[in-house]
Amino acid sequence: MKKIILTILVLLFFFFHLVSISFAQDNVFKNFDAEIIDVISQKNIQSPYGDNIEQVLKIQVNSGELKGQIIDFTQTLPAYSPLLVNKNDQVILNYDTQNKIFNIADFQRKDPLLFLFVIFLILVFIIAKKKGIMSLLGLVFSFFIIFYFLLPMINRGYNAILISIISAFFIAPATFYLAHGFNRKTSIALIGTFISLIITSILASIFIAATKLTGFASEEAGFLLVQKGNMLNIKSLILTGIIIGVLGILDDITIAQTGIVIQLKNTAKNISSKELYQKSLSIGQDHIASMVNTLILVYAGASLPLLLLFINNPSNLNMIINYEIIAEEIVRTLVASIGLILAVPITTFLSCFFVKKSQ
Repeated sequence: MKKIILTILVLLFFFFHLVSISFAQDNVFKNFDAEIIDVISQKNIQSPYGDNIEQVLKIQVNSGELKGQIIDFTQTLPAYSPLLVNKNDQVILNYDTQNKIFNIADFQRKDPLLFLFVIFLILVFIIAKKKGIMSLLGLVFSFFIIFYFLLPMINRGYNAILISIISAFFIAPATFYLAHGFNRKTSIALIGTFISLIITSILASIFIAATKLTGFASEEAGFLLVQKGNMLNIKSLILTGIIIGVLGILDDITIAQTGIVIQLKNTAKNISSKELYQKSLSIGQDHIASMVNTLILVYAGASLPLLLLFINNPSNLNMIINYEIIAEEIVRTLVASIGLILAVPITTFLSCFFVKKSQ
């Protein structure tokens, strides 16, 4: 079994390596790790648009071909800017190779992020043990497909919806079988996931069109349009995001529901198909309630600054929900929730059918 998994992963690796494009690009902008070794001076500057702060800095480059070089740098920023720095701050230094201009792009965050990831890995190894390790392999595989197939192919102008569906049909089997093993439960859950995913995709397409969403609710979409022009269908990226986002949650729903049916059948061997379905579905109803609540709270938590802006807006609720930036999140949340709700009866029915058939 291990050889089969390894062979599949190797074949898929070479397949996606052949169809993907490299992320390395010749660019006039280069980024370097750097450290603020001294803040020589800092003073307030009045302007018609508000208070600014001028910082005269000494920066040491810690990576790339400029490693070890000391740069004298002056930046003038609004007083509220998050990029005002202090001595010993670790930053990312952006360099325009054409105009020979430096600027501080952002703070370095990789060290605390790496530390957080290590904590995550340790807990997975200790608590989930072998299943946790296999699920991590599935996670790596998912990221590999996303970054070496889905994103490059969309970037090259291919249909984003088609590419996301193809990606989902590769991600789901790999992650399911790696995390849960090659068995009847996983296979049934996988079928239920695909059916639910197709229904969710159709529903999302209908309501994206009905609500006339354009995909330009975010600044990122505008940047993409400037960079790629007509090569990208920004609207289709909404559906792509819904497909990939709901895929991970369907794993939990379908695997749990299939496991419930199998356990109930093993406990009560003479139970009828109708009773097995009803009892399993009643347990799944609790799962639906908790998952939908979780999903909505996750979206709300991710959009808190946006929600705060709108509660301070004098417009009434009827106007607010018509703004695309809000309507898009409503469609995203409700379509994903409907997909999860439908996954429970669909997977329960499939599980009951296959469990009875295997007798």
